[in-house]
Amino acid sequence: MKQRLIIFSFVLSLLIMAAKFYAYYLSGSTAILTDALESIINVVAAAFAYYSVYLASLPRDLNHPYGHGKIEFFASGLEGVLILLAAAYIFLHATQHLFATPTLERLDLGMYISLGSAFLNGLMGFYLVRLGKMTHSPALVADGKHLTLDAYNGLLIVFALGLTFFTKWIWVDAVASIVFALLMCWQGIRLVRESVAALMDETNPAVFNKVIDWITQHQKPTWIDLHNLRIQQYGGDLHIDCHLTLPRYWDLGRVHDEIDDFEVTMGKVLPTEIEIFVHVDPCLDACCSHCEITDCPIRAHQFSNKIEWTAKNMAMNQKHFNEIKLV
Repeated sequence: MKQRLIIFSFVLSLLIMAAKFYAYYLSGSTAILTDALESIINVVAAAFAYYSVYLASLPRDLNHPYGHGKIEFFASGLEGVLILLAAAYIFLHATQHLFATPTLERLDLGMYISLGSAFLNGLMGFYLVRLGKMTHSPALVADGKHLTLDAYNGLLIVFALGLTFFTKWIWVDAVASIVFALLMCWQGIRLVRESVAALMDETNPAVFNKVIDWITQHQKPTWIDLHNLRIQQYGGDLHIDCHLTLPRYWDLGRVHDEIDDFEVTMGKVLPTEIEIFVHVDPCLDACCSHCEITDCPIRAHQFSNKIEWTAKNMAMNQKHFNEIKLV
């Protein structure tokens, strides 16, 4: 599904790019050239996004035990770099024409083409971002955001061309290009920053909090403690590590069954492939104060109060106790 969608995005970007360069050929507008150059990035980005999604879909192997999903983060970062390079060229080209008086023709045709491409790019970008967030695909999200940015650019171009057409203010054409170049810089820097953060396994707060909410909603009394929770993203897939404290008087068979049940529960937190590694800790006497097992045969002292599991204490590599100092 994702690969077919990106192929469609690639073909659409090719057609739109050809139409924009044709409009530039007829009009000589710097703003339309800006739009056309930005479309080249759409084509290149869609091609690399297709390759990255294909590579991410390959199964794990001995050389890639966590899969190939991180290539999607690289694709997202590459798209950000391409946007920055295009923005730099557009800015230089526009500033050179800021005080010039080029001959502009057929601006009405340029407006029609820019408006049509803005509509198509906006529709495609919205769908790609939506599907990318649903499937946790950074490549789809990046490609969708880029198309959405291109749609905004198209609207800006239409406004600039309309203003130039009716007022004959030639400088508006160059100013519109400069404004959009600045917008492209912001988008490019944002994509590169997000890509680098993901490649360095920076915690995604939205995903982390969603996992914590899911755990607390399905928490069982036998899950005495959960800590050292770590979540890594490999493209659309997740890898989750945690330490789970269970009653120390349980036999190995019951511990195994409980871990299986925990993994099944955790595997439903998001509609994507999730790999879960659980390290089991035996309970300590100090756990009794917040342990909710009512028929515990080895309870050392009475239940005091339940400790709320939060993003802070679940990420720490230490058990939770009612005392101020954690052990």
